[in-house]
Amino acid sequence: MRILVVEDEEVLAQALAEALEGEFYAVDLAPDGQTASELADVNEYDLIVLDWTIPPPTGIELLRSWRGQAKDTPVLLLTARSANGGSRR
Repeated sequence: MRILVVEDEEVLAQALAEALEGEFYAVDLAPDGQTASELADVNEYDLIVLDWTIPPPTGIELLRSWRGQAKDTPVLLLTARSANGGSRR
């Protein structure tokens, strides 16, 4: 199984990748939306772990674009946003 982890916080991205690789998944990392878009264009992923608040395009913009292109890869969308609309940044 091949997974794309899209996360701009390097420590969190590495921790996710190490945990997934420890379970024998192949993992690619993207620190921003542009890199994620490029990787998703040339690779087929079984799952994408996507941070909402990455450098442009944002996670939600990427997801909308992929769905608009009929890409149906399962996506786990991560966010640190609170219920009142706040953000971690």
